[in-house]
This record gives sequence, C-alpha cells and structure tokens, in this order.
Amino acid sequence: MHTYRLFRHPFLLVIVAGVAIEIAWYLLTWRRSYPWREALASLGVFVLRIPAKLVHLLVVVPVAYFVWAHRVATVPLDTWWGLALLFLGEEFTYYWFHRGSHEIRWLWASHVTHHTPEQIHLGSAFRLGGTDVLSGGWLYHMPLILLGFNPLAVGGMLALNLHYQFWIHTDVIGRLGPLEWVFNTPSHHRVHHASNAEYLDRNYGGIVIIWDRLFGTFAREEPETPIVYGLVHPIGSLNPLRIMFHEWGAIAGDTFRANSWRERVNVLFGRPGGSSSGPAAADPSEALATPAE
Repeated sequence: MHTYRLFRHPFLLVIVAGVAIEIAWYLLTWRRSYPWREALASLGVFVLRIPAKLVHLLVVVPVAYFVWAHRVATVPLDTWWGLALLFLGEEFTYYWFHRGSHEIRWLWASHVTHHTPEQIHLGSAFRLGGTDVLSGGWLYHMPLILLGFNPLAVGGMLALNLHYQFWIHTDVIGRLGPLEWVFNTPSHHRVHHASNAEYLDRNYGGIVIIWDRLFGTFAREEPETPIVYGLVHPIGSLNPLRIMFHEWGAIAGDTFRANSWRERVNVLFGRPGGSSSGPAAADPSEALATPAE
C-alpha cells in the first residue's frame, strides 16, 4: 500500500522512468557502464539534505511572510499577465541567485555540492547542497514577495523551475534545434557543469536561457570541445559528507590563515578560486582553489 501511494506521485514516476531509460541507453546503445557510484553518492547527498530542508522551511517561511506583510503592491495571480510576470520574475531572480552562487564564495560553499559529479546523469539533479539556509541564496527571491507576489506562488514557481531541471542533467539527449534559443536544454546545462576553461561559469538559467543571452553568460556546446565534468580541482571523494561540507571547511581554514580583516572578507565573499578570472576563465590550471559552478 505504501509503495502504491509513493508511485501515485506523477513526478516520481517521471524520475523512475527517466532513470530507467537513461540506464538502458547506457547499457544497450552505448554499451558502457552506468555511473552507479556517482548515482549512489548523489542519493546519499539527497538523504543528508532532508533534515536541512526542514530547517530551511522553519527559517525562510517566517521571513517570507514578514516581507509579504510589508509588500508594496499585490499582483493578481488569477490573470495571465500576473502569472507571466511571476514566471519571468522568478526566472530573473533564479538567474542572479545561480550566478551569485558561482561568483560569491559564501554562496558557492553550498552550491559546489551540485558540481562535484564527474559524470553527468539524471541523479545529478538531486545532488544539491544542504546548507542553503546558512548561505542565504533564498534572499534573492524575497524582492518578488516585496513587489507583491504571494510567497506560496513564488515557492511554487521555484519548485516548477527545479522540477524542470531534472531532465536536463543528462548526456543522452543531444541538441534540440530552435528550442535551444529560448529554453535551457541538456546541451546548455552540460556546458554549465563543465570545468573546461572555455565553458567555465556559463548558462545559469533555470527553465529559459534568455537571461544568459542578455547578460553575456551564454556558451554553446561545441563538438570540437569535449566537456570535462566536475570541479577544476576535484575533491577525490564520493563520501556524501565530504561532498556537502568540504568547501565550508576550506573557507574556515582560509579565514583562519588570513592576515587581515580585508583578506577575511575576501575569503568569505570574494570569487571562488576557480572562477577568479570570471566567466571567460583563461586556464583552469591557474585557479586558486575550487571552481565556481
């Protein structure tokens, strides 16, 4: 009975079907082993994240409703234009949250978890940091609530964004023609997970890729430049605890060794080492520490 109820969740069926198809494609079409160890590590990180999500809700929900109580307007969400504005607004704040998670080390400490897989697969979508409430990336979405979008609607649209991104974590699906101009696709997201200098710190979009095109962070997957997945400096571990917390430990060590308060502030809120040269990073070998997503 419990199993039946579990599989009544439509998105869970999508997950199971998608992973099954991906495994079959690896084994039957490519005739190579599926990245089982990476997949199990992602599952371990997902399990560790469950209690962290409860803490996240206990912190974020009260703040969201405090902001809602002081909103400057109320956007009607029973209109097409209200929903359209919510969608575009959430995609906009997600873009800047995601970009900030690559460019600000304090945010990167949570986000780096998602970039540790050295082979991309659908399970990679669930390898997410468990320290979001501490890093504070959720604050990027608060302006939407202040402007008059209901907190539940903002949370729902963000959930839609994250659910959409499940299917783009794969190397089984190729380019998708004209859809590539507007939507975030597996091809675009493979670039995002690359550690190659040519691809580093690109394609931050959620459902759409338009903000990357507008703000100069878009990069196309090029056949002559094979993607190298993972971090510029791999952590060399599939231990879920190390995957989730290694960058926080590195930040603590760098902060302790800093010689001035200015250095400490830079350690905490400067660029992650691997992104020190920006979206067009010249050479990963010149990176100072771990790269940004």
